[in-house]
Amino acid sequence: MKHNQSEFNFEHQMLTQTIAIAQNQLDQAIQLNEENKSAILSAKKELREEASHAIGNLWGAEAFEALAELSQFVNPVEAKITDYEALEKKIKLLENLIKSPYFARIDFKYEDEEQPERIYIGRTSLKKNNSYEMIIHDWRSPIASVFYRFVTGPVYYDAPVGRINGEVGLKRQYEINNSVLEYYFDADVQIVDEFLRKLLSQNTSSKMKTIVETIQKEQDIVIRDMENDLMMVQGVAGSGKTSIALHRAAYLMYQGLQAKLSANNIMIISPNSLFEQYISSVLPELGESNVVSVVFDELLTAILEKERIQTRNQFLENLITSSGHREIIKSSIEFKTSETFKNILNRFLEDLPNRYIDFEDIYYENKRIISKEQIKDIVIRRGDMSLDAKLKQLEDYIMELVHEATEERMARSERTNILREIQKFTNLNIESLYYRLIHDKEYIYSLARGLELCEGIEDILEYTQENLDSRNLHYDDAIVLTYLKLKLFGATNEYKNIKQVVIDEAQDYYPLQYEIFHLLFTNSKFTILGDMNQTLEKQEDISIYEQIGKILNKKKSSLITMDKSFRCTNEILQYSLKFIDHSPEIKSFNRKGEEPNIHTASDQTDLNDKIVKEVKACQEQGYRSIGLICKSEKNAKSLYRNLKERIGVQLIDPDSTNDLLGVFIIPVYLSKGLEFDAVLICDADAETYYNQEDKKHLYIACTRALHRLNLFCKGESSPLL
Repeated sequence: MKHNQSEFNFEHQMLTQTIAIAQNQLDQAIQLNEENKSAILSAKKELREEASHAIGNLWGAEAFEALAELSQFVNPVEAKITDYEALEKKIKLLENLIKSPYFARIDFKYEDEEQPERIYIGRTSLKKNNSYEMIIHDWRSPIASVFYRFVTGPVYYDAPVGRINGEVGLKRQYEINNSVLEYYFDADVQIVDEFLRKLLSQNTSSKMKTIVETIQKEQDIVIRDMENDLMMVQGVAGSGKTSIALHRAAYLMYQGLQAKLSANNIMIISPNSLFEQYISSVLPELGESNVVSVVFDELLTAILEKERIQTRNQFLENLITSSGHREIIKSSIEFKTSETFKNILNRFLEDLPNRYIDFEDIYYENKRIISKEQIKDIVIRRGDMSLDAKLKQLEDYIMELVHEATEERMARSERTNILREIQKFTNLNIESLYYRLIHDKEYIYSLARGLELCEGIEDILEYTQENLDSRNLHYDDAIVLTYLKLKLFGATNEYKNIKQVVIDEAQDYYPLQYEIFHLLFTNSKFTILGDMNQTLEKQEDISIYEQIGKILNKKKSSLITMDKSFRCTNEILQYSLKFIDHSPEIKSFNRKGEEPNIHTASDQTDLNDKIVKEVKACQEQGYRSIGLICKSEKNAKSLYRNLKERIGVQLIDPDSTNDLLGVFIIPVYLSKGLEFDAVLICDADAETYYNQEDKKHLYIACTRALHRLNLFCKGESSPLL
């Protein structure tokens, strides 16, 4: 790009000065941490010597003084380690900053000033040594929002002190790599679009990229929203939902400096562990790490304290491959996670003291201390607290009555025996209670009085009974048990400190799962991102967000729709849209590419040859990530066996820790949220994709492709194509 020479020299000089200041701060931080390291080592040595001396005294009269003296050595070591870790983080940030200090500049003239101020914007901020003078502003700072939201002319931004008005005379973007200014351009909307188009046409990497340089106005509004307790985003495939979710987490952390919000106050709920790995580098690159990220299955395991639970991936694989049981698997989870079944469960919990808790009279030395009727009455009358809390209070109350009834001090063994008797009805076992409920059909019907039960209720109950009898805990039953446990025992303190929850792939969760989120994260704000068109095993429409809002019940909520797709070429996007019944308004970013093609093979050998040929063509084009997508893990494993001797290919399963570079085979449900340079749908035949639900699988698979998409089938191609 041609530039005015004196202007280019100025920018070059500015970059050199900025890097020199950052390098100076980096050198100081490294030096200081070397001193910290030496201080920690000598303090630890002193602590060891003092500890061996103090431990010798612990059994003597001076034990307390010895321990107090020891803590005086421990505290400085802990303080030094904290300092050391903070400086290590700063060193890492400065090392990254030196490679690419900033990506944008705006010339901002405040309302009451004559001269504009040059504001440079980067991933993290940089101040001049020992001063408050800002050389680089963090992309999350209030003034940086001007860069994302306005063209040149009158502008404003909202700062902690209120709204600041001004004018922008220049918007400039830079490409700086390894401390070298490659080019810059002065941006209007069209040029930014061209720049974005250029970035989008590049190959993908094995990790998700940050999007700070190219955040669009609508995305910025979602990222910076601090008004709403519940922010929901319906975003089409390729609209950058996941990027927005992560950038929002980073923004909330930045705001957290004022709002006392730290990394362990934010939780990201990811669809699967492969996806977690894919997004793992974004937050550290944005200057934030240690945000808690979990998969919903991990929440089930932690709350139920059980290892052997069917995962969502196993559930989906079972659903896809069990042709004979597909309908019952689907209707079972839909019913058991519905509002109707939640009401049945709540009535069941309310009725537990009447029906399933076997209260007994409590005796001591042949004298009745309290009758079972009195005990039951106390439990039913107790106030608004969890049943478990009521029963634990009851234990204390009965033990007090026993204590009052005894003339002399009771032996410990006697106390233990009485407590054991009481705990026969105060210790509740969730699984056995649920087992009894599901096997008591008439009772379920009585609990459902006034509620509308689904058509196949008899089959669902029979199917659930069989699953519970087999002692394998299925995914849908694990969700129900988790809800019951949280209602009975309350949420553990483990999640009390979570203040912001970010949920991606919102459409994959059922109503009862949102009830679980509500019980777990009572005091949290939520950011929820989804696409109603990307469901795998159920049908959803825009009303899903209304339902989520009702369950989470937050004071202020907002739904934003993002209809611009940045991922696919225009041709791939148009091809994908035919798999959506209601033809949504999706705006392409007008990136041109090749038309997708269907390749039909006569037999398996011919199919393998065609797939290998296409993979080699993609590699010759320079594509770095090539995804061979199959409908199920079963199909993926079969294809892997056919191809592994012929091309370098990796099989991706739910436990994979592979880097997503190269050629790999992946089931469609694991590919959600990911993107690849080229996609080959390898089982697009009439036997594999045949019904209306399969359209969703094809839509998801097609929209994973950035640049190239081709479909392959053995024999007759799917009628859906």
